[in-house]
Amino acid sequence: MSVLDWIVLALYFLLMIAIGIWSHRQVHNTSDYFTAGGKMSWWLAGISHHMSGYSAAVFVGYAAIAYTYGFTLYVWWAFAISVAVIAGAFIIAPRWSRLRQRLHVISPMQYLATRYNVPTQQLLAWSGTLLKVFDVGAKWSAVAIILNVYTGLPIAVGILLSGGASLIYVTVGGLWADALTDLAQFIVQLVAGILLFVIVLLKLGGITALGSMWDRLPASHHGFFNGPYTLWFVLAYLLINFLSYNGGTWNLAQRFIAVPSGPQARKAAILSAVLYLIWPIILFYPMWAAPLFFPHLSDPSQAYAIMSRSLLPPGLMGFVLAGMFAHTMAMTSSDANAISAVVTGDILPYLSRKLRNLSGEGSLRAARIVTIIFTILSMVIALEADLFGGVIGLLVTWFAALVGPISIPMLLGLLPAFRRSGSTAAIVSWAAGILAFAVIKYGFTNDVAATVGLPVLISLVLYVGIGLLYNRANPQTDALVDSLSSEPKEEQIEKTGLVEASEL
Repeated sequence: MSVLDWIVLALYFLLMIAIGIWSHRQVHNTSDYFTAGGKMSWWLAGISHHMSGYSAAVFVGYAAIAYTYGFTLYVWWAFAISVAVIAGAFIIAPRWSRLRQRLHVISPMQYLATRYNVPTQQLLAWSGTLLKVFDVGAKWSAVAIILNVYTGLPIAVGILLSGGASLIYVTVGGLWADALTDLAQFIVQLVAGILLFVIVLLKLGGITALGSMWDRLPASHHGFFNGPYTLWFVLAYLLINFLSYNGGTWNLAQRFIAVPSGPQARKAAILSAVLYLIWPIILFYPMWAAPLFFPHLSDPSQAYAIMSRSLLPPGLMGFVLAGMFAHTMAMTSSDANAISAVVTGDILPYLSRKLRNLSGEGSLRAARIVTIIFTILSMVIALEADLFGGVIGLLVTWFAALVGPISIPMLLGLLPAFRRSGSTAAIVSWAAGILAFAVIKYGFTNDVAATVGLPVLISLVLYVGIGLLYNRANPQTDALVDSLSSEPKEEQIEKTGLVEASEL
């Protein structure tokens, strides 16, 4: 990179850190740190939800898929997410905000002790935390690969650089820093993405290349389904995306928890869904066009980085690289904040009486320490990503297959239709989904659709089936679930209580 590119990148990192330091003044307690005090604007929550939904892995793992298989990436990823989030806007999103209003939760897992019981909550919290360490590790690895292509910096140095910068601003500023940096990063990646899109379009002959480009690519590249990404894979991913982007991925649930009311949570979800529907078409276009410029890449995961490095003039390359960092740091920092919320609010109080009684500054200090530890662990995983099948293996296979069994009890537990699915249904469906993944992946087949889809489907069937079979009423569960169906009145907000650690 040129000196100008380095200056642009350095200014980007300084801006992120400055926002974190400014946000530090807005954080007075763990509610501010984890839920922005329930005061986040719906449009900011929507942009933050969108930015926190994908990372530089898009420019590495998904770039390889776009280069090799074409348009199918948009179908099973961006379009499926948009459909899933639109559905969740009317079914799930408002309930997250109402949980905070009624129960004062600081994490999306906190209500599970009341909805099921403490062992179920702990099981899901521990397993979800472990899964997230690997998921975030994949994203650090992805951005380090991009930095290596651009600058020649070793992968380990790239991981430490991006992880270290995120660690500073999210640790000091919490969710406010996270959301405000998401907004700044949204602007950066918007400009960077449009720049590269326009340059590629001009190189291919202008506006007519939007359609004619596909005639110059293999016929399979403009199909909705291609290679392992079949109709069954798309349907499986639609279910996974519904679970993940409506709160199964905890940092995305936090965006809905942080807004003042259910209707505003719905508007935030709709805004995010619209961005997923439109923006990826511009973002992915250079990836789809890459085979025309570089037809014989030995490593397709470098397609986007090589395209931008080859086509952009000095200064703009640093801007596009900053845009890729923007996606990664938006997602990983929000993950770190969400995991810290779960560990601080749901795990630590059940490990130690001393930790259970923390409040005020002590609780906030514990939250920041947990954030630091989680980020460091995820960076260690990033250094060893190849052991788990690389970036694509961690993201497309491991995370997609395992997020369903963990999130099904959490999301469906919010809905009145599944009120009879209790702790037994939650634990059995979780265990069966995890076991199915292990058996399918390492015992029967390498088919991506089966590996990703069957564990989620098995968990769903068992969760619903056991609930129907037992069909036992639980007044506490009924009261909680029913209370989330409408906006609370002031006098109702304090009436439904969480199961506290001190009551055990």
